[in-house]
Amino acid sequence: MERLEQRLGYTFSDRSKLDNALTHSSYANESPHTRHSNERLEFLGDAVLGFCAAKTICRLYPDMPEGGLTRLRAELVCEASLHQVALALGLGDYIRLGRNEECNGGRTRTSILADCVEAVIAAIYLDGGLESAERFIEAHILGDIRAGRRPARTDYKTQLQELLQRSGGAAPAYTIVGESGPDHDKTFTASVALHGGAHAEGEGKSKKEAEQAAARAALEKLES
Repeated sequence: MERLEQRLGYTFSDRSKLDNALTHSSYANESPHTRHSNERLEFLGDAVLGFCAAKTICRLYPDMPEGGLTRLRAELVCEASLHQVALALGLGDYIRLGRNEECNGGRTRTSILADCVEAVIAAIYLDGGLESAERFIEAHILGDIRAGRRPARTDYKTQLQELLQRSGGAAPAYTIVGESGPDHDKTFTASVALHGGAHAEGEGKSKKEAEQAAARAALEKLES
């Protein structure tokens, strides 16, 4: 844990909070001695991250309209962005997983790693307050934007929405239309409805991944 704290740039007063942030639901479900997974921390961390990202980009781009701010924040905090942060920190080496999730590649799964980053943010916030969480976020997530570099456009949902807005179409609507596989290794299918009744589908290991895949399929359909 000391090595991980060095990577995070934060030392916990109560290390059990970090331990909780690294506990996936698959491990909690299999361990009678573990009461909580990191899902509640993920929920809180998402809110803290969204606030800190909004605060930073409002300061850096005082003349940017609301729509641009919303799109930029989405790019900064999207699953793909957080996945890259998790890889840089080596979080996959520290996550506690259930046996089945371990065997099915959970340590490298995008959704698990991205969720873990959000849980770590919440753990830092609960242990050291908003200022500590903000330092972590600015150092590991907002570094490029603070240096004047815009993030790579990997948010297909945002790209699709922008394309439809430019053509005068309605906003895309996403629906989860299917689930398959065991609880520890589910695959979700998402459908996105476009103007004119057209639709596209995509699959992913999380609902977010499935929606992104559906948006990507829709973009390919519209641009072909």
